[in-house]
Amino acid sequence: MNKLYVGNLSPLVTVEDLKELFGEKKLPGAEQVLLKSGYAFVDFPDQNWAIKAIETLSGKFELHGKVLEVDYSVPKKLRSRKIQIRNIPPHLQWEVLDGLLAQYGTVDNVEQAIEKLTLLSPHRAIEKLTGQPFEGYSFRVSYILDMDAAPPLPAPRMRRGRRSSRDQDGPQPGPSGGFGGPRPKQHDFPLRMLVPTQFVGAIIGKEGQTIKNVTKQTQSKVDIHRKENVGAAGKPITIHATPEGCSSACRMILDIMQKEANETKEEEEIPLKILAHNSLVGRLIGKEGRNLKKIEEETGTKITISSLQDITICNPERTITVKGSMEACCKAEGEVMRKLRDAYENDIAAVNQQTNLIPGLNLNALGIFSTGLSVLPPATGPRGAHPGPFLCPSSHLGGLYGVLPASQSPEQEVVYLLIPTQAVGALIGKKGQHIKQLARFAGASIKIAPAENPGVTERMVMITGPPAAQFKAQGRIFGKLKEENFFTAKDEVKLETHIKVPSNAAGRVIGKGGKTVNELQNLTSAEVIVPRDQTPDENDEVFVKISGHFFASQSAQRKIREIIQQVKQQEQKHQQQGAPSMHHSK
Repeated sequence: MNKLYVGNLSPLVTVEDLKELFGEKKLPGAEQVLLKSGYAFVDFPDQNWAIKAIETLSGKFELHGKVLEVDYSVPKKLRSRKIQIRNIPPHLQWEVLDGLLAQYGTVDNVEQAIEKLTLLSPHRAIEKLTGQPFEGYSFRVSYILDMDAAPPLPAPRMRRGRRSSRDQDGPQPGPSGGFGGPRPKQHDFPLRMLVPTQFVGAIIGKEGQTIKNVTKQTQSKVDIHRKENVGAAGKPITIHATPEGCSSACRMILDIMQKEANETKEEEEIPLKILAHNSLVGRLIGKEGRNLKKIEEETGTKITISSLQDITICNPERTITVKGSMEACCKAEGEVMRKLRDAYENDIAAVNQQTNLIPGLNLNALGIFSTGLSVLPPATGPRGAHPGPFLCPSSHLGGLYGVLPASQSPEQEVVYLLIPTQAVGALIGKKGQHIKQLARFAGASIKIAPAENPGVTERMVMITGPPAAQFKAQGRIFGKLKEENFFTAKDEVKLETHIKVPSNAAGRVIGKGGKTVNELQNLTSAEVIVPRDQTPDENDEVFVKISGHFFASQSAQRKIREIIQQVKQQEQKHQQQGAPSMHHSK
């Protein structure tokens, strides 16, 4: 099979651009190129060249600012139950892959060393496995052309004057010839370097030839941010590539700087400086600095990290400075980036697991767990689906709970968050700087209650603000505890939160026979307790205790607030119904 689908094309791309690209990558001239709007179909001389084109170009090359997607083009009517899996780790045992595939159907047959398989439900396997990282490799899965496959039954004709949802949405064909959304992209974690300003010209080279050579040899995209930090001693460089590509580009840039320093007789050693988001640095350092010490010992380098006081909400990156020989620095770069990537992937996995609990949630807009990169697209449901209980249909991207009418201000909520006593200093920061920044960022009032006695293990943080402010403030506090290593890298941050509810709504939270609270716990993965025999306070309110990780706690809080709102609305309705009858009796 030698016909390929080339997707994610810029409107600026021409047939000549594609042919020039194939020639540049030492691929044979395509026999036929059919260019459409945003995608193209390309015929190669044989299947071997088609496979090479996929492996060389897909997800690795950018054309007019867009990364290409390349895969086999298989019309729906010619699909079979056979799929091909490429880019399998060479050391992978068959039993492991068999276990992975078992969840998508029975494997009837295997050909050519685990490359071709026959599955009972291939569509699901392709959907789930494509791009899935596994032991440092990313699976590539596609249908295998079956000329004997029976054509599908004709679709029922639509009534005159009506269009199918497919016609209305008009999506582009996918690489398999069918219609659907784009394949999920692998998360890109670039290497960010800080280089001395005086070496930027040498790195770029005459007419950009030096940097072009770096990108070509390492199969990477290198951005030099010359306009940032005008007058500063260093300029950031962002390298987008595979981990190996990032390391190769880093080595070449260090080599260029060293040669330039030798020519200008700079005697001072040029250290490697890596920029990393503060939320990842704690896990790089490790408990009591063990991770960092291990890297130093294994690579023979000296590693220092810029002070926490140097970061701001606008610039949350810290500088990791590595000193040693060039070979040692390059080796340390690989280890440092591996730790940072692992931390980043763990954060992404946690976000993906929990985002569905809060439909419409846009973490990028809120900026809570952002690593300076795009974490994930806004979570959305199926087309035409209701936006969910926490997001109004008119919501703007940046709004977590919808846009309120201009005349209606969001309701102020009070939440009591319990944190470890030893974390209080880190949360407050030097001269109260961190807690002040946090309050400004979230738009909330944040106060730490005094300790009830000297031996307490937890302190209470009182947060006052509207729902979106609560989300931001609590999210940053959870993140801060993780960054400062109050929880191990493998442990989730789980805290206890108290919220007050009207005493007449407490029974609704529990439900008949505890049904509501049990459903609430199952839905949110949080532990929810309404302590018995509480005496209501002066506002006739009682506490509800919520324990769990951040997303679980947030989901439980939202659900409980919904119940409170329903109780209030019912009370208002009863009052309104009672008012006319009283007026009439007069």
